[in-house]
This record gives sequence, structure tokens and C-alpha cells, in this order.
Amino acid sequence: MEFTKIRVYVEDTDAGGIVYYANYLRFMERARTEWLRACGIELDLWQHQHRRLFVVRSVQIDYRSPARFNDQLIAGAKFVTVKSASLVCEQRIMRGDTLITDATVVLVCVDADTFKPCAIPTAIKKAVTREL
Repeated sequence: MEFTKIRVYVEDTDAGGIVYYANYLRFMERARTEWLRACGIELDLWQHQHRRLFVVRSVQIDYRSPARFNDQLIAGAKFVTVKSASLVCEQRIMRGDTLITDATVVLVCVDADTFKPCAIPTAIKKAVTREL
């Protein structure tokens, strides 16, 4: 699993100083993007060159422990299933040894113009399956 460091800022928290639940999804998005970057995939280039996007189809998330302002977290991502037009990603957010949240995210590859599902480009499949 590839991990990305995340610092919790005031803007990430609610009035009680706890990370607002939806912001964990933002942290996970960053981790997925950095994992793909580590695999040699720059999503903006793929969008322009191949007219492909990855969109979130579903998320199953469990909140285990709260994160607070100024916490140093790590957000991890690992693709566990690759199909013709979709990817399944397991993700975790940790503070030290404490599991903050974990999720399963299903992404679908779509045509950038029509937003209809389409096959994942072979180069992306090869890049992400090297780690499976």
C-alpha cells in the first residue's frame, strides 16, 4: 500500500475540532492519485491524451476513530481488483498505529466526452496490476 502524508488543518474540521466526515474522502482521493503517480500514471495527461477519466461509483467507508486539528495522518491506497472498465481500491487512513478510517472504493473508467463506461487503457492496467 502506498501512503501519502496528510496534515489536518482547521478547514478540515467541524465546529468541534474533529475532521468533518466527508473530508476523509478528499484525503483518500489524494492517496489514490499519488499511488497512480507512483505507478507512472498522471491522470491529467491521460484525460487529455486518451480522453479517459476515473469516476467514483461507490464507497463503503467505516469511521473508526476521530482525527483532529493538527494531526499528522497517512492515507493509503491499494488497488485490489482490476476489471475491464473498473478498479476496486482498498484504502486506510492512520494516525501512527491508530486506524482512523478504512474504505473500499469502486472506480469506473469513463469516456471524457460521453461519461459512458469504457475499457481501462492497457498501460494503466499494466501499471496498477504490477502491484497486485
